[in-house]
Amino acid sequence: MDYRKYIKDVPDFPIPGILFRDITPLMGDGEAFSQACNELTEFAAKVGTDVVVGPESRGFIFGCPIAYHLGVGFVPVRKPKKLPRETVEVSYSLEYGVNTLCIHRDAIRPGQKVLIVDDLLATGGTIKAAIQLVESLGGIVSGVAFLIELTDLKGRDLLKGYQIKTLIQY
Repeated sequence: MDYRKYIKDVPDFPIPGILFRDITPLMGDGEAFSQACNELTEFAAKVGTDVVVGPESRGFIFGCPIAYHLGVGFVPVRKPKKLPRETVEVSYSLEYGVNTLCIHRDAIRPGQKVLIVDDLLATGGTIKAAIQLVESLGGIVSGVAFLIELTDLKGRDLLKGYQIKTLIQY
């Protein structure tokens, strides 16, 4: 399936100079969304997944259906003060600023194989932070999966040693 026809380019969002890839048209098309989730689920099954982790918020969109199809749990990674129990956190740089991500301290059991899913691989900062959170809890990152990869931003370089799946590259 040509997923690109479901992605809309939005210039200067969220700040001038950024070309935002809007995935909402893909999410709104049942066939395209289902096919994308199925492809990412196949990758998750191939690498071995005990639990799926998704960063806020678009990682939830793809991570939950993958976890459901595999019959495994889903763990959200969120911004500070969004999770109700004790968390661990890590700060990182992204294309247009600095961010912090948190995970519940008891969300991952040592030795669990974890697939981390997000909509977009850009500079790699968000996923690298999620990897650090998972590994700090003893989880084993079996793979990272994305709908879109922005190759010019070289986020893949931060993910050496991890199995990576992307469905669209720009």
